[in-house]
Amino acid sequence: MNDNINKVRETGYCDGVNRRDFLKIGSIGAFGLTLPAFLAAQAAQAQGNDLDGKLGKAKAAILIWQGGGPSHMDTFDPHPEAPMDYRGEFEAIEAKGGGFQLSEHLPKMAAQGDKFSLLRSVTHPEAAHERGTTYMLTGYRMIPGFEYPGYGSVVAKERGWQNNMPPYVAIPSALARAGAGYLGAQGSPFAAGDPGARNYQVRDVTLPSGISASRFDRRRAFLKTADQIVRTGRADDPVSGMDEFYQKAYDLVTSPTTRQSFDLSKESDKLRDAYGRNTLGQGLMLARRLVENGVRFVSISRGGWDNHGGIFNALRRTRLPELDGALSTLLADLSDRGMLDSTQVIWMGEFGRTPRVNATGGRDHWSRLVSVGMAGGGIQGGRTVGKSNKKGEEPTERPLRPEDVSFTLFSSLGIDPGKVYQTSTGRPIRIANGGSVINELF
Repeated sequence: MNDNINKVRETGYCDGVNRRDFLKIGSIGAFGLTLPAFLAAQAAQAQGNDLDGKLGKAKAAILIWQGGGPSHMDTFDPHPEAPMDYRGEFEAIEAKGGGFQLSEHLPKMAAQGDKFSLLRSVTHPEAAHERGTTYMLTGYRMIPGFEYPGYGSVVAKERGWQNNMPPYVAIPSALARAGAGYLGAQGSPFAAGDPGARNYQVRDVTLPSGISASRFDRRRAFLKTADQIVRTGRADDPVSGMDEFYQKAYDLVTSPTTRQSFDLSKESDKLRDAYGRNTLGQGLMLARRLVENGVRFVSISRGGWDNHGGIFNALRRTRLPELDGALSTLLADLSDRGMLDSTQVIWMGEFGRTPRVNATGGRDHWSRLVSVGMAGGGIQGGRTVGKSNKKGEEPTERPLRPEDVSFTLFSSLGIDPGKVYQTSTGRPIRIANGGSVINELF
C-alpha cells in the first residue's frame, strides 16, 4: 500500500507511470498512412458532409480534462437499477428536457440538461493512465518512440492566431501526452497558470519590470538590425525562421486585448462565485474570456478522479460540487452571451471506473465504458448516444471509439479530419485516425 501511495505522489497516477518514460523521436516506422486507410477516411468525411449546415459551426473549443478517470456510474451515467454494490451510494436525478439521469450531486448540471448531450458508450482497451490519456486526447493509440499531437495543437495549426491571441491556451499547463507531438513548436500551447491561485497573474503578457514600451521598441529595433547582419539569404536560414516567432511574441506582450482577456478582475464577484473560486471554476471563466477574444482552443485540466478508495466522500465533498458549479455556469454563460452555438465544449477523462465498488469503497480503472459530455458548436442538447447493460459494464447499443470523438470534434470545428500531415521524416499521417461523425448529436 505504501509503495502505491508513493507512486501516486511521484507521478500523479496510481500506476506509477512517469511522463518522461517514453522517447520522443521523429519517426513512426511502419505506422504511416496506407491507401485503404486514406480512402476510408475520405468516405467517412463524405458521410459527415451530409449534415449540411450543422457541422463546422464551432469557431473555438473548450476541453475540460478530468485527469485520473472519472466514474461514469457516479457522474453522468448512473444505473439506479443495478445491484447496490454496483450503483454505489448516490441517487439519480432527472435532467431538464433530456429524458436522462445524472448523479444527485450534479443538480446544477441537471438544470442545464437541455444544453448538452452525453456519449454513454465510448469504449477502448487502454486501462493504464498514460495510454488511456494519449488515446482520448489524440484519437490515436500510443506507440513507443512517437508522439501524436493533441486536439488543441491540431486546432492551433489549422486556425492560427487571431486578435493577437495565441490559438491554443492550456490551463494551468499543457496536458501530458497531448502536446504538439510531431507538429513541433507551432502546435505548442500557451500555459496560463492557475487562475484559482490568490493574486493570479498570467506570465508573459506584460512587459518586464522596469522596461517601458519605448525601451522595448528600441531593443526590438536593435534585434532586427542584428538579424539582418547575420542573414545568409538561404531558404533554410534559421534567423529568417525566427521572424514570425518574434513578431507573435511582441504582439502578445504589447496587445491590450491580450492583457484584458487574462484579467479576471473584469468579471463581477457574483459571476466569479457562480463559477467557483477554485482552479476549475476560474479556469472555465478564463476560458470563456479567451474564446470571446479570439483564442481557438482552451484546455482546462483538473485531476483528482483516480479514486481507488473512498470514492463517494471524495466526489460528494470536492470534485462533483466543483464540476457542477463550474460547468453548469459555463454552459449558461456561453448561452446568455450567444456564444454556445459557436463554441464546442467537451469534458472527459482517460477512462471510466469499475462498475462494481471494491473492498476499499472505491472503483478501479475501467476502459470498457467511458462517458463523454459535449455541448455547443451545433450539437443538440438533451440527448444521449449509446447504452450499456444494467450493471454499467459495457456498451449494448452504439459502441463508440475515441476515433469517433476525435472525428466529430474536428468536423464540428470545420476542420477536415481526413487531411494529411507530413512528419519531419516525410511520413503521412491523418488528422483523425479514422472514425466518423456521431450523427445523433446533430
